[in-house]
This record gives sequence, C-alpha cells and structure tokens, in this order.
Amino acid sequence: MKIIDRYIGKELLVTTLFAVAVLSLVLVLGNVFKQLLDLLVNQNAPLELILSFIGFILPYSLTFTIPWGFLTAVLLVFGKLSAENELVALRSNGVSIPRICYSLGFLAVAACLMCLWINVEVAPRAQERMKSTIFQIATSDPLSMFASDQVIDEFPGKKIYVERKEGTNLYNVLVYELSERDEPLRVIHAQRAVLTTDLVNQQVLMQLVGAQFEQRDTDSPGDLTRIREGITTREITFPISLKALYEKNKARRGVGQMTLDELVKDPPKDKETAAETEISKRFSLSLASLAFALVGVPLAVTAQRKETSIGFLFSLIVAFVYFFFVVIADSLRNNPNAHANWLMWVPNVLFISLGAVMFLRLARK
Repeated sequence: MKIIDRYIGKELLVTTLFAVAVLSLVLVLGNVFKQLLDLLVNQNAPLELILSFIGFILPYSLTFTIPWGFLTAVLLVFGKLSAENELVALRSNGVSIPRICYSLGFLAVAACLMCLWINVEVAPRAQERMKSTIFQIATSDPLSMFASDQVIDEFPGKKIYVERKEGTNLYNVLVYELSERDEPLRVIHAQRAVLTTDLVNQQVLMQLVGAQFEQRDTDSPGDLTRIREGITTREITFPISLKALYEKNKARRGVGQMTLDELVKDPPKDKETAAETEISKRFSLSLASLAFALVGVPLAVTAQRKETSIGFLFSLIVAFVYFFFVVIADSLRNNPNAHANWLMWVPNVLFISLGAVMFLRLARK
C-alpha cells in the first residue's frame, strides 16, 4: 500500500506544482500589466522595482492558485487512473476508494495549512509592500508622473492637466487646488511650465510661465458667477509636496493589508464589517483545497478521461463557480445588512457537502 500512496502522492504533487506555476504566472502577469502598464509605458519604471513588485504580488496570487492547481491535479491524476482502469484493478484487489485517497487527504490538509499561513500572515504583508512598491515606482522619478493629455490627481488637494509634455517642459497647464470636498477653490492656467525636483525638501517645483490665477468663492466654489480673477504673472514657482503624496498613500491602507491580529484587535472604525468579512475570507479560502479534493475525485472518476484539456476545463468550471461566490461576498463587504462574513462560507458549505455526498456514493459502488 505504501507503493500506491507514493505513486499517487507523487503524481498529485508534481501536477499540482506545475499547475500552480502556470496559473500563478498568468495571474501575476495579468496584475503586472493591470497595475503597472502606465508606469511601464510612460514612466520607465526601474527593472528592480518591477521584479520586487512581482515578488510581492506572488503570495496573494497563491491564495487562489494553490487550491485551483490542486483541483486541476486531482482531476488529471484520478481521471487518468480511472481511464486506464487502475482504479478498477485496485478495487478488485480489495482496496477501497477512501484507502486509495490517503495520500490525497494528506496533501489536501497540507495545502489547507499552507494556504492558511499565506492568507493570514504572508499575503497581507506582501500586499502592503506591493502598495508601497507602486508608490516607490511612481515617485522614484517624480517628473515621470506627468504625461501628455492626462489628468494627474495623485497629489492631495490638487488636480493637474497637461496638454503636451516635452522633456521637462509642459504646455497648456491647468492646476486646480481643491477643497476637502474636492471642489475647486483656485484655478491656475499657464501657457508653459518647467518641471524640476527638490528631493531634499520632498517636492516638485513647477516654474509657471504666463500664469493666470482664478479664485473661487470659498462658500460657493461651484457658483461660477462669483469667480474672482486674480493676478497674471510672467513667471512664478508653484511647489507640489511629495511628502503629502506619501501621507496620502499611507492613509489608504485597507483591510487587505492588515494582519489577522490587527483585524481582530484594532479594526478600522469605519470598516468593522469589511474587517469581519476579510477575516472570514482568509479562513474560508484556506479550506478550498479540501472542498476541491472532495468534489474532484468523483468528477474525475465519473468522466473517465485522461486528456489534459478535459481536466483543465473541469477545473476551470469548478473554480469559477467557487470563486464567483467569493467575489460576490467580497463585493458586499461594506454592507452590514448583507452579512458578507457569513456569505464567505457559502462556497465551502456547498462544495464540501456536495463533494462528501458524491464521494460516499463513489465509495459504495
């Protein structure tokens, strides 16, 4: 029996590692292009920062790819065993389905424990570092944050539009200074601006040429009839604080970047429901490998197909249904009436219950 355990265990482990590697590559590259495409194209982000970003996003992707890869391995390995009548040979020699699945059960528990560790400790810290890396990429060369025909709204209390950029020269520039309610209090229009950096004082300096100032009424900034035209200058320096940008980035820390201890002991005052949902999500996703193991074996044996394409198709369908419930519950995390923290457990209850029934029926045949 040890030979059977080693044989099935080895097949499952090798296939899982390969599937996790492929799925992680797809998810990581997808996130890189989604979040860093503008930085890569317009801002010439340094290669070492891009590589560090990939390293930080990998743990988060593993929370999904480990269960998904394990499901794919179960479908492929047990589908092959069934198609080649190896399961029939084992059962004809008195080896039951539960006994055949000993190595599967061991690997499923190991995958659950690994996912729990990643979800609770590794992924949140990696997400926080990833967020800091994006900020570092954006501010390593502050001048590169400005691009032609774009609105720059990263700087707190300001929105800047640049019609055209040539090197450090900007043309047809509009600067909006905003109130706390994001209403324009002052508008500056300049025919041209020259950018310089003052990293010692953590600021970007805009040398505005031909600048016209327009003051809005502080009580009614949206009332265009109460606009007061200000001075027109030949040349003036307009500072933009990078320190304020850093503080804004730091204040955006969400529940996804918080450790389990922080979520339990000190959740954000305005995000208690989101914190509860995040806790449920981390523990619920950790059980996905067990749920997939219970569902995967009966599906693979029933299909009796050893083709890789069929295994991947089944894994795609099952994983889509499971993660669909997770995404729906996660989208309701800020709604206290939706009880999203309980909805996070729906896919596990559904899949484990269904998988247990299917597995027992298979074992009795």
